[in-house]
Amino acid sequence: MTATHHNTPDLFALSDLHGPVLRPGEDGYAEEVTGFNLAALHTPDVVVGATGVDDIVTALRWASATGTPVAVQATGHGANFPIDHGLLINTSRMTDVRIDPDQRVATVAAGAKWRHVLEAAAPHGLAALSGTSTDAGAVGYTLGGGLPVMGRAYGYAADLVRSFHVVTPDGTLRESDPDQEPELFWALRGGKGNVGVVTSMTFELLPLPTILGGGVYFPGEHAEAVLRAWTDWTKTLPDEMCSAFTLLRLPPIPEIPEPLRGGFWARVAIAWPGDPAEGERLLAPIRAAAPVAVDTVEEMPYAALDRIHLEPQDPLPARESCTLMRDLTPDAIDTFLAQVGPDVPDCPLLLVEIRHMGGALARPARQDDAICARDANYLLEAIGVLAAPPAAQAIEQATTSLHTTMAPYGTGRTMINIHGTPGDTTDRARAWTPEVYDRLRHDKSTYDPSNLLRFGHTVTT
Repeated sequence: MTATHHNTPDLFALSDLHGPVLRPGEDGYAEEVTGFNLAALHTPDVVVGATGVDDIVTALRWASATGTPVAVQATGHGANFPIDHGLLINTSRMTDVRIDPDQRVATVAAGAKWRHVLEAAAPHGLAALSGTSTDAGAVGYTLGGGLPVMGRAYGYAADLVRSFHVVTPDGTLRESDPDQEPELFWALRGGKGNVGVVTSMTFELLPLPTILGGGVYFPGEHAEAVLRAWTDWTKTLPDEMCSAFTLLRLPPIPEIPEPLRGGFWARVAIAWPGDPAEGERLLAPIRAAAPVAVDTVEEMPYAALDRIHLEPQDPLPARESCTLMRDLTPDAIDTFLAQVGPDVPDCPLLLVEIRHMGGALARPARQDDAICARDANYLLEAIGVLAAPPAAQAIEQATTSLHTTMAPYGTGRTMINIHGTPGDTTDRARAWTPEVYDRLRHDKSTYDPSNLLRFGHTVTT
């Protein structure tokens, strides 16, 4: 044990686990703690590679008995806070997916990726409300509410959850649904990982074998014309049209296909579940907004969802952040372009995206939940790749400046999954209304009175 780590209690109680139990310096430790976001380099005192529910129960009982704080990681897409002590439970081995095509539901284990779910559902003509990268974990994404590519058409991923199996920090395995442990069920849908470790989740699937989807790319010099056209367009659309406006400053690396490689682009990405011909008709004003450089919009299998946003597939160090927006006024557009538009050639952000909200995302939940983004009409997201210390500083400055200047047009809140590095209590609370935050604090004191689940985007009791 190095001097940088806390003294770890005896691990004898963990010796019966089926998965590996590793300390710093042991073979396999580095691989076990590394997730997708390499900006959050975890160095816990001990990491457990859980293979099933029993491993998670045993690990949490040990943590409770020893007072050891606990973090959980499946894929690491949501990792934004390096864990420098305590226990990390890695659920990436728990990838079981079971599809009930008659009931149109899926039951997925803690470490299943959306890719696993879509591949299992597709042969039945069914689909799940996944996000822009199917490499992300289904459970962690949904605990944060889950903002799907098809969100305007069908709502949040959490809206379709039927039940959870969850181990609370005292090591008790519980089933939670609207009738059993209803308060736990409420907190798990939008409250992230504040009250327990989910071992499996059951949710509804959609009869959606194919969609119209892809991106229309324009040279970045036309960003203003495209953004203004897209903003006007979003005010006229049926709820089922899902879209986002994105500015992309792409590096000249082989992973990015030509001709996009190394370029500055304005993109409108769309996903439409209805008649493809009607979707093409609706898209016409966007294609007419400026000269089109690349157009990838086509009818595709739903399981090919990754083609729409083309997110990176390999781990990288990233700084992510977001602001929920009330509206995009002409002043808001001017402010946005002054921060990240074509006249800012040294902007260090890889991606700046404005996603159209509303539609089903604005409808009340069937069962009350902790999601606090239903009043937003747009979501502003920024991502920078932290390649070197000077770049990291520039990205932090650009990110702070963007969200500060856009704050007057925002709701004052964020979404947990895209919030980025959680700051102090006030900063973390921005993901919820004051009423929901107070309720989460109460639930936290009920289910985790010792504050064992204190890493990442957690609430304080």
